[in-house]
Amino acid sequence: MEVYEVLHMNGGIGEASYASNSSVQKKVIIMTKPIREQAIVDLYNSGNNPTTLCIADLGCSSGPNTLLVVSELMEMVHITCKKLAHRTPEFQVYLNDLPGNDFNTIFKSLPGFLKEMRKQMGLGFGPCFVTGVPGSFYDRLFPANSLHFVHSSYSLMWLSQVPAGLESSNKGNIYIGSNSPPSVLKAYHEQFQKDFMLFLKCRSVELVTGGRMVLTILGRKSDDPTSRDGCYIWELMAMALNEMVAEGLIEEERMDSFNIPQYTPSPAEVKSEVQKEGSFSIDGLEVSTVPWSACRNYEYYPSDEYFTDIGHDVAMCMRSVAEPLLSNHFGRGIIEEVFQRYKEIVSDRMAKEKTEFFNVTISMTRN
Repeated sequence: MEVYEVLHMNGGIGEASYASNSSVQKKVIIMTKPIREQAIVDLYNSGNNPTTLCIADLGCSSGPNTLLVVSELMEMVHITCKKLAHRTPEFQVYLNDLPGNDFNTIFKSLPGFLKEMRKQMGLGFGPCFVTGVPGSFYDRLFPANSLHFVHSSYSLMWLSQVPAGLESSNKGNIYIGSNSPPSVLKAYHEQFQKDFMLFLKCRSVELVTGGRMVLTILGRKSDDPTSRDGCYIWELMAMALNEMVAEGLIEEERMDSFNIPQYTPSPAEVKSEVQKEGSFSIDGLEVSTVPWSACRNYEYYPSDEYFTDIGHDVAMCMRSVAEPLLSNHFGRGIIEEVFQRYKEIVSDRMAKEKTEFFNVTISMTRN
């Protein structure tokens, strides 16, 4: 599987689209807003006062969340500049994702977005130029010393490739599982180390000295990569797929050759790679949680109906993310069946257990 060509969220605005199923990601963006605000204030207080502020959002995807971070950063810059009696800069915003991303939906929303920003900010709000940048953030994307602020949320857990050598060693799993052998854990961890180091090296060239970077990664609290913190959501999907293998609906060999190109790191693993790379000072590192039920804003009412409803929403959230990978490997014919089974498994587990996503957020300054 060529991740570069296959990995993208479901486009459009339909029922299974990422745009319609990204409320967890929105909640995480809202939760981490104070960290980004502090980073942008610190950027200006450090003496950086560019006439054009260049912001890059890496792994922007599409839908209502894409421009949420951009709008809050521009608003914070505008407020900060007013306090410091500085003129608000012009904004150059770069929206990056892999080429399969639904950039068209983003571009169609831009005129209305920019009109609303000018209305909200009023006089003195600088011009804003938005550019789509297709490509992998594990490569260079921008000229040297051209960026002032880099942001990424819920993207860096995706790897550049499935770790090598998993086909025959991770039977019955599609990610790290509780029964995965040590060789699988090692392969995933080494791929994360390689990719994250590449990411840091690329950004260290592109950011100006004193530039800020805030990253939020779907991760885990525990140091144990097999803990439920980071892999439980995929273990339940593997259960649905294994049911279909047992019934002859999916070939066992096909199942055993499928692995998710993702790694949910611990805070210690993120910190270690930043320190090893050496170009950034860490300003803050924290873990936050959001329940699986945040996939939709339902009020809690303990009943079978509630857990069926929320199980459906969690399944749709995961479908918007995983469907392109599953379709590419197994074919489109299994999609409805696997997500129906997945919904039932998730509903059952959420009725019995506490289920949460863990987020690792790190704020850095380019040395």
